[in-house]
Amino acid sequence: MIGPNDGNDFSSQGVADYDRYFGTPTYDDHVLFELLTVGVFQVGLSWQAAASKLPVLRRDFKGMAIEAVAQMGEPDVERIAADPDMIRNPRKIAATITNAQAILTLKSEFSHFSDYLWQFVDEVPLTMQVVDRTEVENQWPLGALVAKDMKRRGFKFVGPVVTTMFLKAAGIFKDEVLD
Repeated sequence: MIGPNDGNDFSSQGVADYDRYFGTPTYDDHVLFELLTVGVFQVGLSWQAAASKLPVLRRDFKGMAIEAVAQMGEPDVERIAADPDMIRNPRKIAATITNAQAILTLKSEFSHFSDYLWQFVDEVPLTMQVVDRTEVENQWPLGALVAKDMKRRGFKFVGPVVTTMFLKAAGIFKDEVLD
């Protein structure tokens, strides 16, 4: 498991980092924020395209420090959107800032973003067994429920598919292929 301050957050290698940590249960809010952000930027693209931008996301979003990103504003959106190395969708950039703000707001009710997420599965990763890879779903009913709750709490770009895939990346949901 990836936990707070264990040194296992993503390094500067983008896709290799994402591949290594995808599906590993984590309670580290920094890693969770990075995984959520990759999910946001993945919309309409491949996960490889979004994950390959991790070094750029870290550079443009102040190391992906939640508190620092939450303080960013419209000038930062414009600056980041002008970066030729970035996926330059201003709505996704603004959503990342909004999501950081939503994470900080959660802390009035939950000590950590991870506490909020893991409570949906009673702290135990939820496993969906399938016979073969063709049965793996990119949307689970619980993912839709979490997405709805996240939207209610102010998160952006967190539809059922993005949220299910984010929860799988965080190791909260798992697919177990039986073949």
